[in-house]
Amino acid sequence: MDIKTRLLSAPVLTALLAACADSTGGHLSLALSSVRPGAPVASSGLSNVAAAPAVVTAGDSTVITLANDTIILRSVQLVLRKIELKRVETSACDNIDGNGDCEEFEVGSTLVSLPLGAAATQALVSVNAPAGMYDKLEFEIHAPESSDDAAFIAANPDFAGVSIRVTGTYSKAGTRSDFTFTSAVDAGEEVELNPPLTVTDGQPANLTLRFDVSTWFLDGTGTALVDPASANSGQPNESVVTGHIESSFQAFRDDNHDGHDDSGVDN
Repeated sequence: MDIKTRLLSAPVLTALLAACADSTGGHLSLALSSVRPGAPVASSGLSNVAAAPAVVTAGDSTVITLANDTIILRSVQLVLRKIELKRVETSACDNIDGNGDCEEFEVGSTLVSLPLGAAATQALVSVNAPAGMYDKLEFEIHAPESSDDAAFIAANPDFAGVSIRVTGTYSKAGTRSDFTFTSAVDAGEEVELNPPLTVTDGQPANLTLRFDVSTWFLDGTGTALVDPASANSGQPNESVVTGHIESSFQAFRDDNHDGHDDSGVDN
C-alpha cells in the first residue's frame, strides 16, 4: 500500500494527514531537527577533527563557535520534494504503484524551516503506515526551476533556482558581517535507519530527520569556520560547504522528540 500525502508550506510546517483508507497499521510521525548529535555523525567525514565547533542556542538563533570565529544562524530554509521510506526486505524502490516495496509521501516543492535556538524538533507530517520494518529514508533537496514549480516560485520568489537559503552573521576575530548563503544543489538523498524503524499495528512511531548545521560551514580540514558568503555560487568554498551539507543528514527513531536517537548511539 502506497502512502500519498502533500506537505503544506508555512513558517511552522505541520501537516497531519491520514493516508490509509483503513485503521490498520501504526501512526508514523516525521519531524525535522538541527540539534547537534552528542557524537560525530559517522557519515560526516569529520570524526577526526581535533576540536569540534561549540554550539549554543540563544532565543531563536543557533550560535556556532570555533577558535576565534563565530557564525550566528538566524534562519535555515530548504526546499524538499519527496520523502520515502524503504522496507527492510526491499533491495530498491521501483516506484510501481501498489507493490508495497516503499511507502511514499508524494509532495511538490515544499519550503521547510529548520528549528533553531531552543527548539529541538519541528513536526513535519503524520500518517498511518502499514506495520513493518523500514531501513532507509529517502528524500530530495530540490532547486525549483521548471514549469512544474511555477506556483511555488510565484509564492517563494527567493527560491527560484535555490534549494537552500541560510541567513545570519559571521564573525572572524571580532569583525562581524551579515551574510546570506544560497545553494542550488539538486539531489536525491538516502539516509540509513540503524537500527531499522519498526512500525507496529495501533502504535505510534516517531522518526526524526536531523540536519547537523554545526558542520556546514567548516573548512576542508574541519578545523576552522569559513564565511558562509564565500560558499555561494562561484565562490571558493562552494564545493566544500556543499559536501558538508550533503553528508550532514541522519534519521532515527525519536519518540520523546528531543532531537536525539532513542537508541542512545548519538547521546
